[in-house]
Amino acid sequence: MEGNEATGTAPTEPTLITSYTQISQSVIVSSGTADAVDWAGRKTALAYQLAKESKAIKRDMEAMLVGNTGNSAGKGSGGGDTAAARATAGARAWITTNTSLGTSGANNASGTAATDGTQRTVTEAMVQAVAKSCFDNGGHPDTILLGTSQKQTFSGFAATSTPISQIYNNSGGDSPASMVAAIDVYVSDFGTFKLVPDLWLGYDGSGRSSSDAGRDLFLVDFDFWSVAYLRPWKIEELGKTGDAQKRQIVVEYGLKAKNEASSGVVADLS
Repeated sequence: MEGNEATGTAPTEPTLITSYTQISQSVIVSSGTADAVDWAGRKTALAYQLAKESKAIKRDMEAMLVGNTGNSAGKGSGGGDTAAARATAGARAWITTNTSLGTSGANNASGTAATDGTQRTVTEAMVQAVAKSCFDNGGHPDTILLGTSQKQTFSGFAATSTPISQIYNNSGGDSPASMVAAIDVYVSDFGTFKLVPDLWLGYDGSGRSSSDAGRDLFLVDFDFWSVAYLRPWKIEELGKTGDAQKRQIVVEYGLKAKNEASSGVVADLS
């Protein structure tokens, strides 16, 4: 009203939720004989194994970062040991605001592993509902991460404006025609999404198996996610104890969720 005293309500401050870093490592042992041999296609056996194991660790990191592993402090005086190492929360464990779940599925506190529900086939309605929820909560995801089977299902959605069976021959003449049978960009009421298939969705450290491949479909705004490194990638030379060289690849990292409501998940997919 006119002339009223200025009053206000204290704002609600953002909540800082903690997680932990975890350690991934691999030890390579290359014999003196293997390093003396002139290998075809590689400089040395040791260099080849280091490159191969580095890719394997990156694959394992990706599976854990997009997985349903909850954060854990581990145990032991150092915060982790071989029996119960520290674990960083995966993306599925972070997202609690914008979700579509199967029967009996449940979100737990951010950073805590979600409860898996009954698996079901992905539908366009599920994706649209989560896209709307993201928008309503201020999020603007622009990428859909999904499993290979879900990518094929997505390409068959009836709402595609161009029939997937349509045949094109852009060059004319007798050149071969192409058949478009995929959707790589999805335009919804609440944003345009690039579809990116990911081999490692569903594989993580929470007891899931190969039957869970592609279990989660993520709508992601990458501006609000990052990998935080406590110790960046490093190759350590280990002590020589015989006729071999030993190297240890080690990295310590965690998934940083800057605002989980920026993104969403369609979970419990078959």
